[in-house]
Amino acid sequence: MTKKQIITIAGGGSTYTPGIIQAVLNNADRLPVAEIRLYDIDKKRNDDMYLIIDFMLKKDGYDEVKLSSTEDPKTAFTGCDFIFSQIRVGGMKMREQDEKIALKYDLVGQETCGLGGFAYGMRSMGGLLEIVGYVQEFAPDAWILNYTNPESIVSEAVRRTYPTAKMINACDMTISIEETIAINYGYDRKNWIPSYYGLNHFGWYTSIYDKSLGRDVMPEIIEKLTTQEMAVADFNAGDKTWQEAFSMMSVITKNFPTHIPNNYLEYYLYPDMVVEHADKNYTRANMVMDGREKNTREMAQKIRDGLTEDVLNFNFGEHGQYIVDMATSLLNDERRRFMLIVPNQGAIPNLRADAVVEVPAYVGATGVEPISLRQPINDFHKGLMEAQVAAEKLLVDAYFEGSYQKALQAFTLNQTVPNARVAKLVLDDMIEANKEYWPTLA
Repeated sequence: MTKKQIITIAGGGSTYTPGIIQAVLNNADRLPVAEIRLYDIDKKRNDDMYLIIDFMLKKDGYDEVKLSSTEDPKTAFTGCDFIFSQIRVGGMKMREQDEKIALKYDLVGQETCGLGGFAYGMRSMGGLLEIVGYVQEFAPDAWILNYTNPESIVSEAVRRTYPTAKMINACDMTISIEETIAINYGYDRKNWIPSYYGLNHFGWYTSIYDKSLGRDVMPEIIEKLTTQEMAVADFNAGDKTWQEAFSMMSVITKNFPTHIPNNYLEYYLYPDMVVEHADKNYTRANMVMDGREKNTREMAQKIRDGLTEDVLNFNFGEHGQYIVDMATSLLNDERRRFMLIVPNQGAIPNLRADAVVEVPAYVGATGVEPISLRQPINDFHKGLMEAQVAAEKLLVDAYFEGSYQKALQAFTLNQTVPNARVAKLVLDDMIEANKEYWPTLA
């Protein structure tokens, strides 16, 4: 019988935590849990989330699951089996700065893409390296399942510092794309075996084999994408930014109809259109603060006030289920297939071996086994990816070396940036805004 697991959520105060916990509870037969620990350096957010998760556990009859919240890493990690990492260094206030500084110069203001993503990456590397260091000290045999963004950048930093860490880097965006397409066009995603390659938030589908139909359905999906409007799935309903993103996915597919793109490619291929439609004074960060974050605080307050009816108000989506599926695949040697962020090492044969790529991989008791494409990718995709990889490598160099020059090179090479002059202006503004979080660059 499988031992009941101890799960620590790093970034426990995140608004995504309830979705992860609900997925854990829904999969108790595959992932039996003895204890859940919420770890966060923001005590107020962690306390709010503790109230919400405690309410969920009792409401669903899981009183035997021990729940705790802590700001102490030794208490959080000692003896745990899984760490689900979803930290956000600097919180939503710094995300707002990332977005608005870039938009000030008519550049893409986005959480993980463009220079906002690079600013976030410079903050996240230190935060995630700290978490991984704690795990090596207090729970060296535990698996770290990482959702912390920007994934390619932080995973490269961890690889350089802790090359033997038991860590899997994953992003649920591909699952959200597949689910949205399937719901819109009448497919069942559970029947799909998708093939995909790229970098995190920067890739393309090459085929989507449907087991129930016995064929690759990607050509017909491309046809639908170019001719039929797609609506966001229920878990993103009411969020106009996601509707815009999936509308842009159709634009990309119309212009480049050989593959289905990750919709984040809009930021690199059409940055001018993105900026044109952006509100420089009210960005995505403001929407989240006024939406998910406010909603979470209100739920916690209702519990404090003793209310028991109509307390929980969530749209869970695929985020929690995906990370729980990875945990169960490790725990039970299920060898399930996921899109994961891994060192290339020939998975994409004509891309540099030390790139951090996103490709299908199997997960079992011994860890991750990436699937090789076997065939070289086309020059258009390769050129885009090579430039992005180089920019990300330079940014990680800048972090470890404290190099202003490497940071400027990274900002200049980022494909949302038109020239070195504006790259330097944004870099200098971001250094000033991130004094508390970035290493000193000289």
